[in-house]
Amino acid sequence: MAEPLVIVKHLKKYYPVKAGILQRTANWVRAVDGISFNIKQGETLGLVGESGCGKTTAGKTMINLVRPTAGEVLFNTSHNCECSEYMDIAGLSKRQRRRARKMVQIIFQNPYSSLNPRMTVFRMMREVIAYYKLAPAGRPAADLINELMATVGLQPTDAHKYPHEFSGGQRQRIGIARALLINPKLIVCDEPVSALDVSIQAQIINLLAGLKRDLGLTYLFIAHDLAVVKHISDRIAIMYLGKIMEIAPRKEFYTNPLHPYTEALMSAVPSPDPDRKKERILLTGEVPSPMNIPSGCRFHTRCPLAADICRQTEPELTDRDGDHKVACHFR
Repeated sequence: MAEPLVIVKHLKKYYPVKAGILQRTANWVRAVDGISFNIKQGETLGLVGESGCGKTTAGKTMINLVRPTAGEVLFNTSHNCECSEYMDIAGLSKRQRRRARKMVQIIFQNPYSSLNPRMTVFRMMREVIAYYKLAPAGRPAADLINELMATVGLQPTDAHKYPHEFSGGQRQRIGIARALLINPKLIVCDEPVSALDVSIQAQIINLLAGLKRDLGLTYLFIAHDLAVVKHISDRIAIMYLGKIMEIAPRKEFYTNPLHPYTEALMSAVPSPDPDRKKERILLTGEVPSPMNIPSGCRFHTRCPLAADICRQTEPELTDRDGDHKVACHFR
């Protein structure tokens, strides 16, 4: 059995909160608070949670776009993932990151701000080609750029346009082409369809699924919409206040959710059948601040199953049935 492509161990990212005239650290925002998981070669792991739960920070920290506070991100550098040649991306020096960035890339959430408005698409991509020395000898960079434009459903002539000349969906296609340019093994998709119209969302999801199939890509797909994640993910992880509450294969996740927080999220997904009645689980209270996380289980302030043990002891993410893991004392 092939080794995982990525192994994340106890990953943390804390942001200091400064106060006073001397700007001393008064508190910490625990955006990502010790998460562990792995992603297999050719797999899509969906990472879902409410706004502010830390999922985007987790993705950016994984690829060293944001430096982690603690933890390891082990990336399998072997050719076919059949052996264990792991490199800790989180511990790389500035010079070593250049090699790592050829293996991991990111598709940003906002296609309107992730492209340089002063550059044509051709110039953006040509700079990447020159920096990483990507163009093979005797082959013009234009050929590689035109090929990528066609791969994501755009015309070669579009490469000579500026970002403001494209629609939102076309800009996101350019973002995907830019991520593919250096032939990465892992792509972090940071809510790539949340800023797009529903019909365009379906096109981008289908494009990503097709690229995964044809190019053998591996995705970490970050989203807050469980309906979107269902169509592209092989496994799904749920985050709450910087922690993973549940992780399971897609079919098991949608047919047998275990964590009370997952059940509440699932009950909020609209049903395509207007005659089907679904019982909505309403959570009481507000999401606690990541600067003042409750003791014990961080979900106990809103959980209908909460008991004394939940307030005192934080549950570990443990196996319940095969690949199905949940962090709950009662499930």
